[in-house]
Amino acid sequence: MLIYNTTYQVDEGQERNFLIWMQEYYLPEVEKHGTLYVPRILRVLSHRDEGESFSVQFEVENSAKLHRWHQEQGVKLNEELLKTFKDKVVGFPTLMEVIV
Repeated sequence: MLIYNTTYQVDEGQERNFLIWMQEYYLPEVEKHGTLYVPRILRVLSHRDEGESFSVQFEVENSAKLHRWHQEQGVKLNEELLKTFKDKVVGFPTLMEVIV
């Protein structure tokens, strides 16, 4: 099993809007597709500049399914994120393999 993680740096003052957007728009849209599951939003405690960092994680069966999801839905959701928050939210993805 794989964990698809995106860590977002959210500008100060945008944290609440970001979390609402994630819970009310992003997560429901991802769940509709059915490829990514067990969504989690975590606050990153070890990194404190201006604003806050959040980790958004999903489980996915394999990298081929993740790639297909990214092409079919992920690109559109990233565009919506940019349209909504412009440069106030920046994310970078990480794909991790569960060992134990």
